[in-house]
This record gives sequence, C-alpha cells and structure tokens, in this order.
Amino acid sequence: MSGITYEWSVQWGDTDAAGIVFYPNFYKWMDQATHHFFKSIGFATSILMTEEQIGLPLLETNCKFFRPLVFEDSFTIRTTVVEMRDKVFQLQHRFYKEDELVAEGSEIRAWTSFAGKKPKAVSIPGMVKDKMAAAESGASRV
Repeated sequence: MSGITYEWSVQWGDTDAAGIVFYPNFYKWMDQATHHFFKSIGFATSILMTEEQIGLPLLETNCKFFRPLVFEDSFTIRTTVVEMRDKVFQLQHRFYKEDELVAEGSEIRAWTSFAGKKPKAVSIPGMVKDKMAAAESGASRV
C-alpha cells in the first residue's frame, strides 16, 4: 500500500452523547494526519512556518462516513496524494479500524507564503513534490 499511516485511538472527549465519535473530530484528525504526512517526508509544518514562512491553508475539505467509531477504538489513517499541481495539492485520508474502512475524506491545500503582507500561494518546490511522490509510490513509509 502507498501513502503514510497515522495511528490514533478515540478518546472519551471525542465522542458525543450517543457514544460515537462526533463528526468534526474526523476533520481534526485529517488535519493531524496532514501534519504527520509532511513531517514524515522531512518537511515538518512547524519548521516550514517558522523558518520559511510557508503554510498549508485549507481550500476545501470533505468526509464520508461508513461505520461509527466509539471510545477506545484504535484506528489508522492512511494519507495519500491524490493530485499535485503547481501551487495546490489534494490529499486523501482513509480511516481504517483494523481492515474495515470507516470513513474517507480529502483536503485541498495551497502551498502558501506568509512572508508578505498578504498570504500568497506559491509554487511547491521540486524537492517537496519529489518527496510527496515518493511517499505515494511507497518509497517513503512511516
């Protein structure tokens, strides 16, 4: 399988009154998986922002839910690159409890410079694209 995996488990505060995961948490976990993805390929987002003034703001996100997760469920998020353009990329996040797909979402983000007065989308550097592609092909696993 290609992509980068992120392991997590449902905490008590992640659940709603019915005892299942409250849906906004999937979006929080997709964001965490994105940060994990970039750290795994050698481009920690905290360092990108502090040293290069580069951020990865969201342009669009969505999620489909197939099965519920409950307190103490362990799950894996598999993050893959769906599309890469000059300044924008799309990541897919698939949530698995064991081998069962429980949810699937995606994010479209822009490679953005915060160095000026206004944030501005800029070209994704070639070495970043190469590392993203290598993770997609399975050459970079965590």
